[in-house]
Amino acid sequence: MTRFRSADVIDRARAEGRSALIAYLPVGFPTLDRSIDAAHVLTQSGVDAIEFGVPYTDPVMDGPVIQQAADIALKNGTRPRDVIAAIDELSGRDCDAALLVMSYYNPILAYGPDAFARDLAAAGGAGVITPDLVPDEGAEWIDAAAKHEVDRVFLVAPSSDAQRLEYVVRSASGFIYAASTMGVTGMRASVGSRARDLVDRTRRAGAERVCVGLGVSTGAQAADIASYADGVIVGSAFVRAILEADDRADAHRRLEALATELRRGVEGA
Repeated sequence: MTRFRSADVIDRARAEGRSALIAYLPVGFPTLDRSIDAAHVLTQSGVDAIEFGVPYTDPVMDGPVIQQAADIALKNGTRPRDVIAAIDELSGRDCDAALLVMSYYNPILAYGPDAFARDLAAAGGAGVITPDLVPDEGAEWIDAAAKHEVDRVFLVAPSSDAQRLEYVVRSASGFIYAASTMGVTGMRASVGSRARDLVDRTRRAGAERVCVGLGVSTGAQAADIASYADGVIVGSAFVRAILEADDRADAHRRLEALATELRRGVEGA
């Protein structure tokens, strides 16, 4: 098992003259096995990193598409330990992608921050994105992640001022997740115009790698973001592809086609 870190795949993409392509998928949707297979399809179709979502009962930052998928995963009995198992399974396949977790903090707190970081690292995981945890309140998690060499990825938003950006950059590792708009996740006709300014300001605050998410669903949008960001994060569009599929094979075809379109976008930026 080779463990690819966030910086590894972002820097690899940079060396190829492009931004990294990062995909989000909820674990346990539509089943645990199928979520692992879907992630594998994406890693074989040009995706550089996977964010495995931990389904949560109060997803305040998720839009309707991801909420629907998370509801299905929860009804299947998916728990944080299944996310660790999914990463362990995928890291053992022919996979050169970084494997991360996207989770609200309560499931990690219930699992135990040190135990979660330990088990994630042992499974081949690269890091954790915690959208509702600010560094000011994350000392226990920051210490646990550093101890087990797990990336701690925090979010910044268009409303973040220079002082806040500098604090987040000092507290994070791997990359900074720049939310392109204020609001919940979901596909949008256009990505927030303030994203470029946010990336520039975050770099001035000291960030080496800044990736942009929330709203990306087309190759054209991916190309636009790839022209100024180090990574393009896509979630709802991949989840919708699975929701609208007739069966497993159709889901894989849709995922491969979308990943190929997005990869061409980041390569052509």
